[in-house]
Amino acid sequence: MRIRRILAAVFAAAALAGIGLTGATAATAAASVTPASVTPGECTDGGGTIDRSTPVLPTCRGGTYDGQSVD
Repeated sequence: MRIRRILAAVFAAAALAGIGLTGATAATAAASVTPASVTPGECTDGGGTIDRSTPVLPTCRGGTYDGQSVD
């Protein structure tokens, strides 16, 4: 009887740990996605320059956010 309780506790802990790791992986993946547009400060802080010659929106050139639109 005691062995069953111990095994049940081990399986429950393993299941909860698996769920925690899956959630952490999903959160990390979501955080690493680059945004569709950045602020002027984010562009320059990331090492880029703002190119205002584009027809619709200014674009960040160079640095971390290269090619992203600037709001």
